[in-house]
Amino acid sequence: MKGHPSMRSVLFNAYYWVLSIFYGLSAAFAALAPGREAVTFTLRLYSRRMLWALDTLAGVKVQVKGKENLPAGPCIIAAKHHSWGDGFVMFAHVDSLSFVTGDHLEKFPLVGTILKKFGAIVVDSCGGPEAREALSKSAAQVAAEGRRILIYPEGHLAAPGEHFRYRTGVYYMSKDFGLPVVPVATNLGCFWQQTEKKKTPGMATIEFLPALPQGLEKDDFMKLMQATIEGRTNELIAEARGEAVKPSVLVEPGGKKTASAPAEPAAASLLP
Repeated sequence: MKGHPSMRSVLFNAYYWVLSIFYGLSAAFAALAPGREAVTFTLRLYSRRMLWALDTLAGVKVQVKGKENLPAGPCIIAAKHHSWGDGFVMFAHVDSLSFVTGDHLEKFPLVGTILKKFGAIVVDSCGGPEAREALSKSAAQVAAEGRRILIYPEGHLAAPGEHFRYRTGVYYMSKDFGLPVVPVATNLGCFWQQTEKKKTPGMATIEFLPALPQGLEKDDFMKLMQATIEGRTNELIAEARGEAVKPSVLVEPGGKKTASAPAEPAAASLLP
């Protein structure tokens, strides 16, 4: 489909809301069925329809790389979170998926029921010891079911070239349940940034990277996870923009931005 980018964005946004309302209601009805299969099918179909619209209407194609790095059994997928579109890609392409989300989503009508039926891991958005305990308990059940756990370590949508402080929940889940952690980098924010209405046509990439070494101490694990995700994400952003690789900027609480030390190249950061 050809057309001016702004008009294409308008068409996609209209389709987005119509589709979201339709599939939101469909998922609510599916939640009445026994088991989670009906809800899972509905959410996956919704995600695939949304990616079709993102390509056809908005002109944003999404290529997924590195799926061979996903183990067959349970694991933790620690992903960079650039856009509302990130989740659609994950649901459309990853089988046996659960995800970690804040309890703020439960304020939306029907969403709490859908999340519960799907088996999402809902935690207190304010964090704290209680949130970690709840995360551990829910993650244990999901891991026992052999499912993959999607979590965004920053807990925020970050603009391209920026990052928030990485939280330790991924480390504790990996340690407590012996699950491998698969980092995910992306440049989708260059084409659909955070919750913005504007879409920029082009080829976006979401890339699953080799699993991080297991058995690391917390500080080493956190540094390696951040360097791996931010390093490859910055490379993908540079490719999309046709410019040199730049280190991401740390966004502090309150919105203050400070320069970060350059992340190690993604390949080098995977060495023990």
